[in-house]
Amino acid sequence: MKNNQDLQYSFLVQVLDNLASEAPEKFSKKYPKQLVDETTVNQVRARALIHLFLKVKFGITNFEEREQQVTDGSYDGGIDGYHIDNNTKKVYFIQSKFRTTASNFHSKEIELEEILSMDIERITSGFENDESNNPYNGKIKQLQRQILEIPDIGRYKYQIVILANLKNPQESKIKSLLGGLPFEIVDSQKTYSDLVFPVLSGTYFTANELTIPIDLSNKNSGSKISYEAKTKFAECQITGIFVPAIEIAKIMHKYKNAILQYNPRSYLELDGQAVNNAIRTTILDSETNELALYNNGITMLSDDTSINERIGQKGKAQLYVKNPQIINGGQTSFTLSRIYSESPENAPAVFGDKEIMLKVITVAECSQQNRERLIDEISVATNRQTVVINADRFSNDTFHKNLQQIIFSQYGLLYERKRGEFSDGVRERYIHPTSIIERNSFWRIFYAANGKLDIAVQKRLFQKNKFNPSISKDSAALDRWRIGYEIFTQINSETQNSIKFGYAQYAQIYACIELFPDISKIDQTQIKNALHSPNGLWQNFIGQVKNRIQNKPDSFGTHAFNKKGVFNWSNYYKSRDFIRDIKHFVNTQYNKADNQTDDQLNEKSFFDPN
Repeated sequence: MKNNQDLQYSFLVQVLDNLASEAPEKFSKKYPKQLVDETTVNQVRARALIHLFLKVKFGITNFEEREQQVTDGSYDGGIDGYHIDNNTKKVYFIQSKFRTTASNFHSKEIELEEILSMDIERITSGFENDESNNPYNGKIKQLQRQILEIPDIGRYKYQIVILANLKNPQESKIKSLLGGLPFEIVDSQKTYSDLVFPVLSGTYFTANELTIPIDLSNKNSGSKISYEAKTKFAECQITGIFVPAIEIAKIMHKYKNAILQYNPRSYLELDGQAVNNAIRTTILDSETNELALYNNGITMLSDDTSINERIGQKGKAQLYVKNPQIINGGQTSFTLSRIYSESPENAPAVFGDKEIMLKVITVAECSQQNRERLIDEISVATNRQTVVINADRFSNDTFHKNLQQIIFSQYGLLYERKRGEFSDGVRERYIHPTSIIERNSFWRIFYAANGKLDIAVQKRLFQKNKFNPSISKDSAALDRWRIGYEIFTQINSETQNSIKFGYAQYAQIYACIELFPDISKIDQTQIKNALHSPNGLWQNFIGQVKNRIQNKPDSFGTHAFNKKGVFNWSNYYKSRDFIRDIKHFVNTQYNKADNQTDDQLNEKSFFDPN
């Protein structure tokens, strides 16, 4: 059974390998398509780790643009990469240490001498050679030229980023090694939580500001409609404007799910497929602008919005939006981005002059609670193309966000709280669909593993959203869930299992965990034997039930039989008889007292916080 470090590391190398595979043919020497030896594999992954940081931290999606900023190589002055951020007025210097095993990546630290090797002072002072008189490589000289070309370099600050483990770093000591410059340590855990997980979920780069070009030539009464609206939560300014569809496509292509944080769903690859296909058809099969007529448009939230019609270009204007978030129309936006990503170079011809309605709601300052309530009501009221179910609305609750992070950091697994949130990771081949744990499956396994079988088989668990907040802090209960998930995986990997996807699988989870005194020592072989061996615990239980069916049919309630009076296993698995019998079976294995009443079977549990 893989531990969380192995699972997280496997996600990391999958992401790195796919980032490396994006390399154009001209980079084939550094990023060969056929990786024939371990040394080459590790060298490629080491460079790809810098690519990962540049992509997530700065939103650089183009491989060649990132590669220009990777300096790792001979005579690099101890600098493996850099980035000049003109928005924040910072120059970032990166040193990275990739480790070739999960355990080393988790625990092996960078040596202070390696940090000392960074020649930042010499490089920024214009020296062309290191202290041994070796000339710096071409990438470092390129960095020097770019710094030299910054007209207001005096306003810029320097920042060090160390992609490596450094436990208990003494800030004063590290700063002295770095000439007093500020630094950031991105260790293994931060790599997983701040770099890998955002890429898997498509939330890796947040838009602080957007500027969208507007065509005024076809707008008869000005560029926009603006309206002031007072609500019970906050004052809002509503701006309605038609914008080029290609600009929405570019925005979603770059920011992905990061711009859908308040949206109840991420992109749904299958659900809503008819709507998504209709949008594709409207874009690809039409040269005219039916999109503006047929589509309901996009609703975007903003902290500040303005339109400038005096940009020095006739018939053109520019829309400015601060901290944008799409709260309705996410499916439309993502479908447009999919079309764009298929052929960015041909996108202008594909999209042509097609435009789409954009409604920007600028919310005045108000409490976070009022803001969230307003967003929720707007989302429900404006959504018409794909129904928002309660479960989708609950997906953005803080409880589920925190639990998702815990499941990833502690167990290396992906809890899908929001439908479609990992679709981009699947599409980019960073993860396999089997790595994603659907939210209802998560909770059914959780309750089954913790002995709450009556709850595990209830309908719409996530949609009811009656979860005790203490769950996320109950490490023992979550550990049982982790083992339960392993059992669940084993059950569903056995194609010959006649009860696959039936209610019985949750009883199997409960029974298997209860019959092993130390769940931390359960391995795959034990699970397989317990579930599938002719003499295993499950077959033993089934044998006892069959014996009672034959000899004591009146020991079952009527709900275990069909209308013709024939015992029905499906009905039985859903019944309280089944819950009673499996608990009795487990107790008899350990000679425990078994005096549960029907009322005790429905006792208050994690499901009901009250």
